[in-house]
Amino acid sequence: MQRITPFLWFNAQAEDARDFHLSVFRNSHPGTTTLHCEDGPGQAGSVMTANLELDGQEFVAVNGGSLFRFSPAISIVLNCETQVEVDAYWERLSAGGEQQACGWLKNRFGVSWQIVPRLRIRTLADSDRHRAARVMKAMMQIKKIVIAELEGAWNAR
Repeated sequence: MQRITPFLWFNAQAEDARDFHLSVFRNSHPGTTTLHCEDGPGQAGSVMTANLELDGQEFVAVNGGSLFRFSPAISIVLNCETQVEVDAYWERLSAGGEQQACGWLKNRFGVSWQIVPRLRIRTLADSDRHRAARVMKAMMQIKKIVIAELEGAWNAR
């Protein structure tokens, strides 16, 4: 068991959210499911938590009710190597959700994701701040990140 595990609060969609995310990531599998007991806040026998692992990262999805909602203030970053990978995750994770700026999306469950190529880190951390600024400007103008556009901004003279 990993030491730090993201805990995702859903109204009553923990199982659906788990199954959706498992369908998106090839290297994933479900974990333990716990049920509400007689003295718990939920209906006895209904799902309380649904654990899952996505590409080696454990998560817990809880059916916590409508008290809390997701916010883009916390997001899950998915670092991708290729444009094919960016495109595939972007399409699958944003289906039924909302595509936002700079590689951000909100999936149909309200969870915010950042689908970004690893190149983004290298270009934004460039010691030549003019090059990095060009990359940031290009990124601010698009929704899904296109590696060729970042490279073009980074290499422009």
